[in-house]
Amino acid sequence: MNPTNDELMLIDGELVPSSSGRVFDNLNPATEEIIGEVADGTLADADLAIAAARRAFDTTDWSTNHELRARALLQLQDALESERDLFRQELIDETGMPRSLVGSAHLDATLEDGLRYPVGLIRDFAWERELAPVDKAGRAVARRVRKEAVGVVGAIVPWNVPLEVTLHKLGQALATGNTVVLKPAPDTPFNATRLARLVAHKTDIPAGVLNVVTSSDHLIGEALVTDPRVDMISFTGSTATGRRIAEKAAPTLKRLFLELGGKSAHILLDDADLDVQVPLAARWVTAHAGQGCHLPTRLLAPRTRYDEIVARVAAEMEQIPYGDPNDPEVHMGPVISTRQHERVLGYLRIGQDEGARLVTGGRRPAHLDKGYFIEPTVFADVDNAMRIAQEEIFGPVLAVIPYDDEDDAVRIANDSPYGLAGNISSTDPERALRVANRLRVGVARINSADPYAADAPFGGYKQSGLGRQNGIEGFEQYLQTKTLGLPGDVR
Repeated sequence: MNPTNDELMLIDGELVPSSSGRVFDNLNPATEEIIGEVADGTLADADLAIAAARRAFDTTDWSTNHELRARALLQLQDALESERDLFRQELIDETGMPRSLVGSAHLDATLEDGLRYPVGLIRDFAWERELAPVDKAGRAVARRVRKEAVGVVGAIVPWNVPLEVTLHKLGQALATGNTVVLKPAPDTPFNATRLARLVAHKTDIPAGVLNVVTSSDHLIGEALVTDPRVDMISFTGSTATGRRIAEKAAPTLKRLFLELGGKSAHILLDDADLDVQVPLAARWVTAHAGQGCHLPTRLLAPRTRYDEIVARVAAEMEQIPYGDPNDPEVHMGPVISTRQHERVLGYLRIGQDEGARLVTGGRRPAHLDKGYFIEPTVFADVDNAMRIAQEEIFGPVLAVIPYDDEDDAVRIANDSPYGLAGNISSTDPERALRVANRLRVGVARINSADPYAADAPFGGYKQSGLGRQNGIEGFEQYLQTKTLGLPGDVR
């Protein structure tokens, strides 16, 4: 029996099944139905992929041929565009992300600039620069600083926004001349297997430059981390896994990009326009069922308006349309899996045990007997020391925390092991900007203005990670720096 397209991985330029012949199921989280099978790659497959990436980096001109990289990545851009609608439906089916969100943010915006931006940098980036000559013992020395690819990159992608993260990782890693072994999350593999087919059939990307290994075995990712042939790990996911990667990568001193968790605060200053910002607060925290590392899951409300804000945000959460992610009117779909469903429900019990007041939600919807759905949930009377205020839940759960004054709001917002993002709302943008500048976060949004795009660096402070995705900063983290000293008469 021949494998289907989704049962094939990309290793050394060839679309191949798992060496074990095994596959695993891909489930639709909205229906709990199997939507297909995927190659269950093995450690032997990972070894072949790493070897291919190492050979392609060491023996081909991919790392130095700017014209080839630009042409091949634009071919991939065209190929992605040609199957946009197929990606759209696959993403809805395997992530449970609503059609409206796939269209507005995850797929369309990513296709717009996820590859085009780094391709532009191939042309515009300062790959070399001259330093002023110096005199060394009476001898003139010319100096040059050169940027070169890091080498083999292991890219490990999460399940919540898989295609977006994949394209932003690949765009910058490949544009800078690296070779890549991509490990997609087992919950959402179809977007990666489709990408693999497009690379194999519709681009001039040389064999081994990009390898895609699907697997239900998380030890495949660990193999990338520990293998000395891999020069860098680019990981997006939980802080707990990020810590493990840092530990396992230490013996080989790999370069690490870790985009990790968050517990972002939305500060409603006492002059905020509640008619605008309260509905936005509800929609932020329920986007993709709360499965976003940057989503503002703590709502900081002035004590003088606290009861009003709690009542208003609860009413907004009760109006959030959720259910079938194929329905264009739906704002919120399911969480990704039964494991995540149980995890979020566990946190809802923890919140009540800690003494927080459950205002609305907190259950599996009674009218949805299939799918991993959770009601939009609001907790009030939350102390910032509670676990529901300190730990990343990754579900549609909002903790409303009172504060006394602006300094208190900043203190509470910064009182977190995380530092990924934050929202500040005020009718005085300059006041909001002053508060934003006091937050220990990588991204600050004033009145919900979101700067995210391929040219904007994204990442966090503290335990939200190391490095930045996107922008010049993201591009440069995939590069090494070489300083050359030359006789003064050399040009």
